[in-house]
This record gives sequence, structure tokens and C-alpha cells, in this order.
Amino acid sequence: MLRPHDLIWINNAQSLTTQDVMPGWVAQQWRTSLPLVVRRDVQDGGRIPVGIRGMNRSQRAAGWIDEQSVVRCVTPESLIADPVALLQSSFISMPPIQALVMLMQTPWPWVWGVTGSSGYALATDIPVIRTDSDLDLVVRCPQKMTAEALAPFAGRIEQVQSLCRTDVQIETPNGAFALKEWLRDARVMLKTATGPVLTRDPWWLSEEA
Repeated sequence: MLRPHDLIWINNAQSLTTQDVMPGWVAQQWRTSLPLVVRRDVQDGGRIPVGIRGMNRSQRAAGWIDEQSVVRCVTPESLIADPVALLQSSFISMPPIQALVMLMQTPWPWVWGVTGSSGYALATDIPVIRTDSDLDLVVRCPQKMTAEALAPFAGRIEQVQSLCRTDVQIETPNGAFALKEWLRDARVMLKTATGPVLTRDPWWLSEEA
């Protein structure tokens, strides 16, 4: 099953459509040898919502693809599965990747991975990552976890903030929320496929004022 942040490759460019006019840079820069990013949105007639990345930060477009056209998938967690490969990456000197290596030195009791520009760069070897790029992470939490259980991870994140700004999204079956927000406020703005929901229990999805 495809999940938000997964990188996918398709074998048919005609499968990719958008609700609005396709930006000109997409035709110039995107091709089927490059991945699309699964995003969180309502599936359009069973089609998978995806994001298209350009070389510049401002170049982002939303679209949908037929799942039958998917020929390859790289998950955020698979990008950190091989520490040796990460150390041999051409981006190892970049602050976000150095921070990622530091976080990998501690064994964590959950599935987690790297997303954003760092994940895209590691998966494609395309230099979309910069020295001032953020490090974006996702932690898979299909079962309910307490803030206290995730506090040690948050503490380790604070230790690598001197290298780069780091954002951690906690993924639940209902959507995703920012770890920092949960630890600070005890409630979060949960990002769901149908829009944001303010809740104290992102696993139960009870909407609050």
C-alpha cells in the first residue's frame, strides 16, 4: 500500500494529470525516470495523489496517477536501512545528512525514515539538497504512543538542531502531526486526506474546537 512521502516511479507519463493547467516547468524538468511523491489528499476516482518536484523550492505541483502505472516505490524508511550506503552518499558532507547519520546511531523502537529534499536526493542522487535545507523525518506509529515514549527521540532531535532545522511528523492511520507541537501543546493539528483536524488524540480522530 502506498503511503504519503513514498517516492514512486511510473511507466506512463500520460497517467499523470492535474486539476489545473500543468506548470510549464513540469514538461521541461520532469520525466518518468524521476520519482513522484505520494501526498495526502482525497483519491480522485481511485487515482493516487502525488506531488511533482522541480529543481527550485518554488517548483511544486500536485497531480494524480493511476496506481497501475507504478513500477517502483522507495519508502522513507528504506532510505536509512543501509548505514554504509548512507555514509557513501555523495551528500554526506551536507548538514541534513550529517544530522541523519547522528540520529541513526541510536536504535529506535519504531519505524522511521527521511523525507523532503534529503529523501529525494538520497533516492535519486539529484542535488536538490542544500547546506541550509531542513531535515524532514517521518515516524510510523500505527499504534497509539504516548508523548513520553517519543520524548527521547525529540531530545535527540534537539541535539542535532545545531546542524540543521529538523521537523518530525508522526504518522498515524488517520493522518500526521508535528511531534514538536504534540509535546508542547498536548493537542495537534492532524493533517488528514480531507483537511486539518484539531485533536488531543490523533489515533482516535476526535475533532475539537
